[in-house]
Amino acid sequence: MKPVSPLLLAVVGIALAIAGWSAAVLIVRYGMATPVLPATALVTMGVIVALTLVLGIRVLRWRNGKKKKMLNPILAAWTLVLAQACAYTGAMLLGWHAGIFLDQLRFWSIRSGLDVTWLALGMAGGGLVMIVVGLVVERFCKIPPEDGETDASKGLPGHGRGKAKGEGEYAYRGD
Repeated sequence: MKPVSPLLLAVVGIALAIAGWSAAVLIVRYGMATPVLPATALVTMGVIVALTLVLGIRVLRWRNGKKKKMLNPILAAWTLVLAQACAYTGAMLLGWHAGIFLDQLRFWSIRSGLDVTWLALGMAGGGLVMIVVGLVVERFCKIPPEDGETDASKGLPGHGRGKAKGEGEYAYRGD
């Protein structure tokens, strides 16, 4: 499995920011409610972030040798997939709600109730937290390089043993 590309996360976020802004402009023009998630979604986002962190810390503790018991490879794979899904979902939520927030700034001085504006900003912040946690936990799932091992490209030509088998791979590998 390939690591999450921050560039791809940025592209997803920007594309959904444009979509969110466009949707907010059109919906407000026709007198409909602004398309922002309810405040209870922040609780759901918090549960997802907490679960991702707990599972990621379990993988990190095993990777750093603080656990004697073998890590279940299926659990490690699920943790990696959850971390990547958390990062992509966070990028989508951040982009969509940032676009809505930018649209709501037009009404900042006109409107007395700014609940939708603050809600969109809170959802965008929650999306940012999801991105950060997803990327951090994804890094927890990587197997660190072994001591004494060097990459052949960093030394003199013909010296060094190259990468160890499994080095730089994800922790769910069974080798």
